[in-house]
Amino acid sequence: MHHSSTAVLVVAVFLASVVEMVEALTVVVAVGVTRGWRSALEGAAVALLALSGIVGAIGPAIVHYVPLPSLRLVVGGMLLVFGLQWLRKAVLRAAGLKAKHDEGAVFSEHVRMLGAGGAGRRRDTTAFAVACKAVLLEGLEVVVVVLTLGGSAHRIGLAAMVAAAAVLLVAGVGAAVARQLSSVPENAMKMGVGLMLVSFGTFWSGEGAGAHWPGSDLVIVILVAAYGAVAWLATRLLRVRPAEGDHAARAPTPRGLAAQPSGGFDAA
Repeated sequence: MHHSSTAVLVVAVFLASVVEMVEALTVVVAVGVTRGWRSALEGAAVALLALSGIVGAIGPAIVHYVPLPSLRLVVGGMLLVFGLQWLRKAVLRAAGLKAKHDEGAVFSEHVRMLGAGGAGRRRDTTAFAVACKAVLLEGLEVVVVVLTLGGSAHRIGLAAMVAAAAVLLVAGVGAAVARQLSSVPENAMKMGVGLMLVSFGTFWSGEGAGAHWPGSDLVIVILVAAYGAVAWLATRLLRVRPAEGDHAARAPTPRGLAAQPSGGFDAA
């Protein structure tokens, strides 16, 4: 791979890992505060070991036994689906049509639910299970990104190291500012990850189908810019529509009919 595509891969894996681990950290911190840190950290550690085992077991098999063109075609399609989901939600949030993920609210809700049972002095099976489940579920998305991006580029080792670095960074920052997670610009990171996943998906789907991209790996940067322009335009257009709906709602209604509340996008 060229340096440009390697850099894009590193950034995509890093941002995806940070986003998912911030969400997991929110739950782990809430569990630690309300039920005890020992069981919460043990649950998180067990989940991380399980995720590492999955990458270590599946990664080499993908690299050595699956033909690269077939792998890139399948993985490219998966990345397109996966990336478009991230991109769609990020665009809707940026346009104000979908509520942004509020880590502060998630933290408060978990504190409320878990606090009802009291904090355990020793091992707390509830704290262990909740923390383990949160890290495992969020971490599985990181594993998918590592295996798909890293596998298609034959750089699973690099992708795994980047993901591990992101996990360590989030853990370190979380230890320092555990209750300030709402300040993380999560939607901006999700937008960036979505753009990169869709771009890699397009590139590798084309290569798997036998296409020859002009400029080889450098075209990934162009794809990121092109999809970014489309996402920006979609955000702008979606921001205009509610205003037009409000104007229509203020228009005079036919005589004898009561004005009906506008459904708008919030009802969707």
